[in-house]
Amino acid sequence: MSSITGVSVGDSNLPHPSDGPEKSSGASTGTRGDRVFGGLAMSAGLLVVVLVTLVAVFLLVQAVPAISKDKANFLTSRVWESNNLRFGILQLLWTTVTSSLVALTLAVPFAIGIALFLTHYAPPWFARIGAALIDLLAAVPSVVYGLWGAYIVAPKFVPVQNVLQSVLGWIPLFSGVPSVTGGSTILMVGVVLAIMILPIITALSREVFAQTPLQHKEGALALGATRWEMIRTAVLPFGRPGVISASMLGLGRALGETVAVLLILTALPGTTKWTFSLFNGGSTFASQIASDAPNDQNDANSMGALIAAGLVLFVLTFVVNAIARVIIERRKEFSE
Repeated sequence: MSSITGVSVGDSNLPHPSDGPEKSSGASTGTRGDRVFGGLAMSAGLLVVVLVTLVAVFLLVQAVPAISKDKANFLTSRVWESNNLRFGILQLLWTTVTSSLVALTLAVPFAIGIALFLTHYAPPWFARIGAALIDLLAAVPSVVYGLWGAYIVAPKFVPVQNVLQSVLGWIPLFSGVPSVTGGSTILMVGVVLAIMILPIITALSREVFAQTPLQHKEGALALGATRWEMIRTAVLPFGRPGVISASMLGLGRALGETVAVLLILTALPGTTKWTFSLFNGGSTFASQIASDAPNDQNDANSMGALIAAGLVLFVLTFVVNAIARVIIERRKEFSE
């Protein structure tokens, strides 16, 4: 039976970790099975490092010659004419980052709310069904999301965009773009991407919240906290690093999404006037590569330009994950 501190009578009879593994259980660190498993685990870890390094080297070797021949500024130009060796990443970078951030902003609050509901409010039978349904969203192919977003949701999303333009149009992010009609905008892509990354963030957050130590929760309740106060003071601080990790995984998925963005977002000619509006069209790194690759695969220079765009996406994803690791390390002490 558990006490208020979470330590049961049976727990007091368990051996202390400092006593070492029990010989009768075979939990030794020098057996052949341990050595084999350790070797396999190390090999798997090294394989990941080798694969990432090889991908980075391939992108660098293929992209550098094309960038050296670029007739436009690679970092500040919005023109994308890879067949003429005039290409820049500014528009691609803006569209990729803004659509992904919109998706993350919409998905994280819903994911945290769903995860808390399933772990602390819903009855067990409903929590199991809800978790299964959320997980099923991750199994839907991205092309289905793209078609659904382009032909079903986008036309119905136009009135919402019109309201946002009329109310918040004085903010550059919500100003109208006359050349882009319908709902095929960056904001619409962000909404669809939010639905796509919702299962990832929800599933990981749910698992982290469920692992909150029982003594933390019982301690808060014993001090007179309500259920919400217990969640706010015990569950959320414990799960914060996990939620951040889950959010970064979702952001990585949004940054690299291809088919859905290609189907929904309105492509823009290179001469289009620059705007910060979320109601603009454009292309992300992934969608630009997907749309141009079939035509440029026989031209080494054009493919080099596309690979250069892929290199930037690779670096962007790497930086996002590195920032996530730094944030998690700084907040790790709050969960211990």
